[in-house]
Amino acid sequence: MHLADRSGVFTYLADNAGATTAKIAGALETDEETLDRLLLVLASLNVLDRTAGGQYALADGVRPYLDRREPRYLLGFVDHLLGSTADRFGQLAAYLERGKNAVDADLPAPFATLYRDEESTRRFLTAMWQLSFHVSHELAALADLGHARRLVDVGGASGPFSVAALLAYPRLRSTVFDLPQVGPYLAETAREHRLGDRLGFSGGDFFRDPLPEGDCVAFGYILSDWDDETCSQLLRKAYDACRPGGRVLVMERLFDEDRQGPLATAVMNLSMYFETQGRHRTPAEYLSLLERAGFTRCAVHRSTADKHLLVGRRD
Repeated sequence: MHLADRSGVFTYLADNAGATTAKIAGALETDEETLDRLLLVLASLNVLDRTAGGQYALADGVRPYLDRREPRYLLGFVDHLLGSTADRFGQLAAYLERGKNAVDADLPAPFATLYRDEESTRRFLTAMWQLSFHVSHELAALADLGHARRLVDVGGASGPFSVAALLAYPRLRSTVFDLPQVGPYLAETAREHRLGDRLGFSGGDFFRDPLPEGDCVAFGYILSDWDDETCSQLLRKAYDACRPGGRVLVMERLFDEDRQGPLATAVMNLSMYFETQGRHRTPAEYLSLLERAGFTRCAVHRSTADKHLLVGRRD
């Protein structure tokens, strides 16, 4: 799928359903024999439909995830997995034998690796945008930010949740707090979505620096990167940064309470094991972390996608 995407196959078929291998190869200037073998695999996986006459089209329902012009396009995340994660799966046997801490003892900190150069940084931020932006519209609605004026988006990357929230709530302003390397990419986002100074950036390290003050503090796919004690420290910082009457928003994949699924969460829980020091949790585990940090009236709000919302209030 990654190779077909890089070669332009899915975008071409989104616009030219019913094309033969020869026609696709001619349009994309690729080798016809190699392309034919690739297309047969994709058809066998039900990613493509193939007629008896050898004409190809995108299968029903896949276009939003495979056409790079669509907001739910996901193959940028696949690019990140192949570029940053796949070559580390061989470490799993070593983890089983010696444990992750021992195997990774001499490796750089997780985000020093992810942000090691411009290519890696952009690939990671693109992946996070594609995982988050579409569902962020639903999460922003679930968060009910109509009365909020200052959102602090901790580890907000290039701003998928902030942008969705700002588009939905015209009186809201947001500050993304992330490592300084992220600043230029957030500026690109602000220009692209014409948000002006409503979308701001504060560079820092949330382990060493205080969080900016706001009446809503958000963590999107952040707490799952860290162990329970680190999460507790971050949530206590959020409590201190949150104005009285404000809220904290935690947006994460959730295990079922019996940890038997969902499958996508279990798979991601293994994949992220190579890049972070955290794990995915159940709703009860997150609620316990929120309450230990001092938040009250904590609640879970499920979306229709894989990323859900937990809310805690500062009285």
